[in-house]
Amino acid sequence: MSQTGTTVRPLPPDRSSDGPPDGGTPATTRGRARRWKRHERLRSQRTWFGRHPVSTLMLAAVIFLSPVWWSFGTTVANSGNGSPPAAAAEWVRSHGGGGLVSWVENVWYSHHQPPVGGHPSAGAIPPPSGVRHLTAPSAAHLPLPTPIAPLATPPIVGEGQWHPVGRLVHGAPAVYEAFLRPDPVHTSEVVGVAWMDTSLLAARLYSGSSIPGFGPWHSTAPVSPTAAQRLVAAFNAGFRMQDARGGYYSEGRLVAPLRTGAASIVVYSDGRATVARWGRDATMTPDVVAVRQNLDLLVDNGAPVPGLSANDTTSWGATLGNHVFVWRSGLGVTAAGALVYVGGPGLNVTTLADLLVRAGAVRAMALDMNTDWVNYSTYAGADGQPAAPSAGDTLLPAMPGGPGRYFDPAWSRDFLTMSARP
Repeated sequence: MSQTGTTVRPLPPDRSSDGPPDGGTPATTRGRARRWKRHERLRSQRTWFGRHPVSTLMLAAVIFLSPVWWSFGTTVANSGNGSPPAAAAEWVRSHGGGGLVSWVENVWYSHHQPPVGGHPSAGAIPPPSGVRHLTAPSAAHLPLPTPIAPLATPPIVGEGQWHPVGRLVHGAPAVYEAFLRPDPVHTSEVVGVAWMDTSLLAARLYSGSSIPGFGPWHSTAPVSPTAAQRLVAAFNAGFRMQDARGGYYSEGRLVAPLRTGAASIVVYSDGRATVARWGRDATMTPDVVAVRQNLDLLVDNGAPVPGLSANDTTSWGATLGNHVFVWRSGLGVTAAGALVYVGGPGLNVTTLADLLVRAGAVRAMALDMNTDWVNYSTYAGADGQPAAPSAGDTLLPAMPGGPGRYFDPAWSRDFLTMSARP
């Protein structure tokens, strides 16, 4: 008892001492030692985290985001997803970052609008070649199209004139290309047009790993050495399936339901291909081997469809930053059955449709758009020799991916090939 009458209790043992408490049997002592070591380890961890909150949060973030960075890094590093900026934008957009991507695109495009006026670079429009069909007397082929009337004035020498390119089929050119400016305003820009003779060429739809997905596929990149022996041309298909507002059918598999009224590339078992309004111009029959749909027709009955608006990015595809003048591509069919492809920069949806009409299309549709996805390639070489990127050319030099795109085993998007008929 103290002098004040209160009881004096002994202090508890100091648990922060440099060693475990002593006393008791050897077994008890060992148990106390183990508990003490565990206590000290936990106490030191709590002390470190308490003293380093920023480092703690950074470490937690790294651990938490490791799978995210791995997914992002592998997507960007994969050449099959386009250029690193395009692959990064696609990854962010597909992971809920569409608003951020649109903001970045708007900032970039506000400083990179197509120039008004000016002249094309030297050689962008080649002079007339003067070469017509180099055909053997027995070769059947479609009549050549007439030159395309230029849209800009005064016309440049060679503008809208056709040039034979690529591998000869039965002694005749099967693909011709022409070059012209897309409108009277953006006179320094040049777009390309390719005309394909479907009497000499057979079409095939190649499926990509991500578009439409749901593989494996027999016909997918890379073009096989056997198929390359007859390859003449290859070109991009349509949008991602979530944006295409249409379906996809190939190799007996319906990946996405076919929409009645949708613009459709239809490939038949004999290699014929056409552009159709599904349900009116083509339906599912036993000889249909592939259908690739993308939006609605741009051209019908030889004219742009009513209501076509350059500013309507909801009906005709959202572009980078929702700007109307961007890289675009389209495919049409002529009254004789030839296919025509248009691709290049500085195009809006109405000028794309107008160019397809001028190239002779009676029906036409939009294909993919924006810089990384527009690619048309042709391949030279003797009959029977495998096509290769080294013997290929793109319709326009600035087309990304080059002629090697369709020989890349990692290429993730669907495309079409045109090959020499036997």
